[in-house]
Amino acid sequence: MNQQADRLVPSATRDSDWWRGAVIYQIYPRSFQDSNGDGIGDLLGIAQRLPHVASLGVDAIWISPFFKSPMKDFGYDVSDYCDVDPMFGTLADFDILVQTAHRLGLKVLIDLVLSHSSEDHQWFRESRQSKDNAYANWYVWADAKPDGTPPNNWLSIFGGSAWQWEPSRCQYYLHNFLTEQPDLNFHEPEVQESLLNTARFWLDRGVDGFRLDTINFYVHDAQLRDNPALPPEKRNPITAPAVNPYTWQNHLYDKTQPENLAFLRKFRALLNQYNAAAVGEVGDDQRGLEILGEYTAGDDLMHMSYAFELLSDKVPTPDYITEVMNKIAEVAADGWVCWAFSNHDVPRHVSRWKLSDGAARCFSTLLMCLRGSVCLYQGEELALPEAEVAFEDLQDPYGKRFWPAFKGRDGCRTPMVWEPGHQNGGFSQGHPWLPVSHDHLNRAVSTQEQDPAAILHHYRRAVAFRRAHTALAKGDIRDLGTEGSILHFVRTHGDERIFCAFNLSPDPASMAMPEGNWRQIGADLGSAGAAPDGNLHLGPWQPALSVRVP
Repeated sequence: MNQQADRLVPSATRDSDWWRGAVIYQIYPRSFQDSNGDGIGDLLGIAQRLPHVASLGVDAIWISPFFKSPMKDFGYDVSDYCDVDPMFGTLADFDILVQTAHRLGLKVLIDLVLSHSSEDHQWFRESRQSKDNAYANWYVWADAKPDGTPPNNWLSIFGGSAWQWEPSRCQYYLHNFLTEQPDLNFHEPEVQESLLNTARFWLDRGVDGFRLDTINFYVHDAQLRDNPALPPEKRNPITAPAVNPYTWQNHLYDKTQPENLAFLRKFRALLNQYNAAAVGEVGDDQRGLEILGEYTAGDDLMHMSYAFELLSDKVPTPDYITEVMNKIAEVAADGWVCWAFSNHDVPRHVSRWKLSDGAARCFSTLLMCLRGSVCLYQGEELALPEAEVAFEDLQDPYGKRFWPAFKGRDGCRTPMVWEPGHQNGGFSQGHPWLPVSHDHLNRAVSTQEQDPAAILHHYRRAVAFRRAHTALAKGDIRDLGTEGSILHFVRTHGDERIFCAFNLSPDPASMAMPEGNWRQIGADLGSAGAAPDGNLHLGPWQPALSVRVP
């Protein structure tokens, strides 16, 4: 195909480093745009709304799973890796989406869920039948203990044991998530090859790369050793809520095994053939950044890895951000981080951190100045708060399991709001799968487009500012420090030096400018300049951005 031939042009003729510092817009397809009135977003709906995404100035889109699935976990339980679920459309619709994105200058990343499949996948339907069929070893099977209990103490992120009894084999199978999501056995070479072929299928179809779900869950300890207990004072609930006893274990053996690196190298070698890139999601409460550093070191593993530190409930104070950045410098100096404040799994950050409009603007500017790539979650550019979803409207099994202590993920997954005067915010002409939040309607895209002071325009300016300065997109970070409520650092690339300071407080604050000749930039982002006394006097939630003048 011409498209494929174009993708195999030697990388020297193209920007093989396009992913470094890229701004990626995450689309949750069920909730972005419904094109056929069934109340569920779809691929043609995404294609219809891509001009809005392109208008933000972002580099790429990341589309959450749209593969065939029984939807027990809304697409993260895949029953056919190489086809589109009918609720989202067809492969032809996907081709239209990719062509539209490329025409608008957007690269396309899709979400591959390789650690586990659906129980409805043909591989598992065969595997569970007996111990001697062609797929018998494609999933993680183990005998019961002599007393009939599970093989070890591993727990599921979604609650309870990570093992489910299968009467047909008289064995347990491993599921790190729902019981309907059996874990694939990466110790089986045929499994690895089949999953690589899955990636190849989509690369041949024109995608520019992948977001890889739960990459440190791929390989389990072959000896099935018990995880040790974790003392209460060391529990750090990031990948699971505090009410879930999953956080009570030190997960040494159910994930993050050394054999995983060999598979990631195979995956990277395949990506290199297409000049494609991948961002991996590392889920670990204790060693997340260290694993991130291991998985992105050098040029033969992951291009970048998704960090959870700014997806937590902890409000990012100057001291906390400095702590995180220093830790990255220590354990991931040769790696590359992908930052996000919000996604489809956590409450929206405007609500999570209780941000005012001014604070939301300041944090959006900060995000564009951090070292690493960036993910924006649909609706983030509108400063959408977390939606309230009544129990009777809940769809997420995670929320139903732990309600009301943990309300699940539906509050960040409600439909995108496009037009306040149209049914369901312009998302659908039918009954939406989750209710449209009334609190969102006055923040709809069309409303903010008409308001020059709306935060939507601020996001566009912040993305443009990042793209205008190579030091922000691809450079190093130096001289990181705090001055009271002010976080400050310098981004460098070649001869370009950009000083960044952020008053992360509702109160005014001051600090001295660093030595040298600096010129104020970013005025349209509310940036302050140095006063005649040589100091910065920052108002509440105000940034200060300056470029070094030779």
